[in-house]
Amino acid sequence: MTHHKITPATSDERGAISDILCNTEIQRVSIVESKRGGLIRGNHYHKAATQHVFVTTGSFRYWYQPADKSEPVRSVLVREYELVSTPPFEIHALEILEPNQFIEFTQGVRVGQDYESDTYRVPPILTPDMIKA
Repeated sequence: MTHHKITPATSDERGAISDILCNTEIQRVSIVESKRGGLIRGNHYHKAATQHVFVTTGSFRYWYQPADKSEPVRSVLVREYELVSTPPFEIHALEILEPNQFIEFTQGVRVGQDYESDTYRVPPILTPDMIKA
């Protein structure tokens, strides 16, 4: 997992331009909206796909663990204008903290009919009883 704040690559009196991803081949771009906090997304991993999630509004807590469970479950808070990247074989779950929107960039399968072909469901690393209401 990588996580970092997106900052302007250039700016002038008109505004700023921020690069989210550079030199990256992307097969799919999706906008995901969550209507309220207290929701859970994910609790799975991918064997081939890498996902990059850029938050446009709101926030979420990103929970992650290697698929082989060789390390403990960890989490990081992801806010507006931050990017979190999920490599293959990393279990991930999103704890939606408030209404939010993010853009998901996918490298690899998970397009059209192949959307679920690289999704491997596992016992949850994040459950409703772990969420603070």
